[in-house]
Amino acid sequence: MITFLKTVLIILLVYLGVKFLFKLLKPYIVRFLMKKAGKQFERSFGANPFQEPEPTKKEGSVTIDKMPPKKRKATSTVGEYVDYEEID
Repeated sequence: MITFLKTVLIILLVYLGVKFLFKLLKPYIVRFLMKKAGKQFERSFGANPFQEPEPTKKEGSVTIDKMPPKKRKATSTVGEYVDYEEID
């Protein structure tokens, strides 16, 4: 009976200790996670989305960043549209 009480007391003390430590460390954990998320966001979208990117290429050089999409012509002709009227 005494060993059962010791076991329950140890489990209760460990639970309360972990709960207390988590309460103390929660601000630091949240701050760490927020910094990590901020760095991830900064890496994805850049530091300041409103700041113009600095030109890294020599002025006057011509570069093509993206080719315009080619316009496709309609290859299949369905036919002529005919409007029918009902006659009574």
